[in-house]
Amino acid sequence: MATVDDIRARLGAVRYPGYQRDIVSLGAVREVALVDGRARIVVAPGTAKADVIAALRAAIESAVRAVPGVADVEIDVVGAEAERTAASPFDHQAPLAGVKHIVAVASGKGGVGKSTVAVNLALALQARGLRVGLLDADIYGPSIPLMMGVPDARPRMAEGHKIFPILQHGVALISMGFFLDDKSPVIWRGPMVMSIVRQFLKDVMWGTLDVLVIDLPPGTGDAQLTLVQEVPVSGGVIVTTPQDVALQDVQRGIAMFQTVNAPVLGIVENMSAYECPRCGAREDLFGHEGGRREAEALGVEFLGELPLVAEIRASMDRGAPIVVADPTSAPAAAFRAIAEKVVTALERDARAAPIGV
Repeated sequence: MATVDDIRARLGAVRYPGYQRDIVSLGAVREVALVDGRARIVVAPGTAKADVIAALRAAIESAVRAVPGVADVEIDVVGAEAERTAASPFDHQAPLAGVKHIVAVASGKGGVGKSTVAVNLALALQARGLRVGLLDADIYGPSIPLMMGVPDARPRMAEGHKIFPILQHGVALISMGFFLDDKSPVIWRGPMVMSIVRQFLKDVMWGTLDVLVIDLPPGTGDAQLTLVQEVPVSGGVIVTTPQDVALQDVQRGIAMFQTVNAPVLGIVENMSAYECPRCGAREDLFGHEGGRREAEALGVEFLGELPLVAEIRASMDRGAPIVVADPTSAPAAAFRAIAEKVVTALERDARAAPIGV
């Protein structure tokens, strides 16, 4: 004989579209009732997007019908009027005081150079005269301290558990790497990760920033969910490589931002081509223009391509990213061009209001 607890247990395995969190832990399930084998589920998805609601309906119905003893399923989606009084997973967002724009740099999979793009994008924006912060939200694999040349830095603490960010190359930084030694593993569960991301957002004394760049971990997990729940994201930048295995995950990253009504500023194609430093011959090791084609197919802007060159990797290992180490180089120019397109997109979404002072 089926029970309400049986149904809730099955709903706990239904993921919110685009995320790794389930609809029960998100608070999207408002009511579960069971009468004479007929189950009634009330869900508040926190969005009016038809594709998200349709996906939720299908997943909920499939999960509940699989419960032995359930003969029929009725799904009620809380509408716009009810959502004004019912809490949704994303209705407690609050802007960060003094921060004009938040740009999240994401990727569907690891190994595509997302952190390299986030660091050089932040530095290119700073070189443009903007006040910039960089938040490393990759709690399990923080790399920003090493890439920015401050692996041994330790932030100062202020009263009330507030944290002073590290200032390097003119950019304000925070990362879990500042609180760990080289051998300390991070083996926390999701709630701990979400708590740290929340603290980095709200308890760091960012001051006045034009742009806060957030380097997200790969995928669409707890850190990403906390970000979009806590603060309004001005836009997302998706990093990929030209190869098919990376492009397959681009759509998932874009769907993540679209689900929470955060605009996707565009796609960056990293490691787009290798140019021999001796003979100048170009070789497309991972394919050719896959990121551009994917952007066109998905209807988002293609922000630019970055070459596969040893100088970019070496500069990150030295803690002197190429935008500051060799600003006249071709790769640095490519990062600056991407930064210009990001600024243009942000100003367009902000009704042409200038970002800088």
